[in-house]
Amino acid sequence: MVKSLLAEAARFRKSIGTKNESSLHKTLKFRYTGSGGRSEVEVGEFVADGIRRDGEYIEVQTGSFGPLRKKVKEFASRGKVRIVHPIAVNKKIEVFDTKGKLLYRRKSPVHGSLWNLFDALLYAPELPLIKNVTIEVVLADITEKRVKDGKGAWRRKGISKLDKELSIYHESVVFAKKSDFMRFLPFKKGEEFTVTSHSKETGIKRHMSQKVLYVLYKMKVIKRIGKKGNAWVYT
Repeated sequence: MVKSLLAEAARFRKSIGTKNESSLHKTLKFRYTGSGGRSEVEVGEFVADGIRRDGEYIEVQTGSFGPLRKKVKEFASRGKVRIVHPIAVNKKIEVFDTKGKLLYRRKSPVHGSLWNLFDALLYAPELPLIKNVTIEVVLADITEKRVKDGKGAWRRKGISKLDKELSIYHESVVFAKKSDFMRFLPFKKGEEFTVTSHSKETGIKRHMSQKVLYVLYKMKVIKRIGKKGNAWVYT
């Protein structure tokens, strides 16, 4: 096992400066590209993570959708596009030394949920409105491997991130049309609400409700009808 970890660390160091693709990204890329599909395909000035046998473009994005804006528009002008976005419901962290020896493992206190989709959409709220674009959220348990090499961020006390792996695949949720986003609104049609009331009804934190309502407003799922004090009123 130690030898395999050493080899993994060596492959990671070799990949820096070239193409640094996590195991999580690679697993989802091949899972969704499917049998008979092609991966890493040049399309115009961009490279698609995959193209399925039926012609659908696959783009795996673990972070913000902002960097995808131009790429997805280009792919969507040619055919169907599926953005696959993993969210860590549970995360386990494993820390190794530079020789590949496991020092310790722990569970992260942070748990993701479907609401975290809005972290990704915040800087690209128009993507779900583009014709031919589908977003598929993968809810999974993820293992993050780190190495204690003294080169990481000071917040992690010099520990560098090594890799991410998919541990358990729970389920996926598909957003293919604007109405699919109504699940995030616990209100009746025509009912008025604010960030505060949305946060109270859903049980999520206020800052997340702000993101959710901003994105849904930009998507024209909801509209602003005025203000109550300094707060926008939506319907």
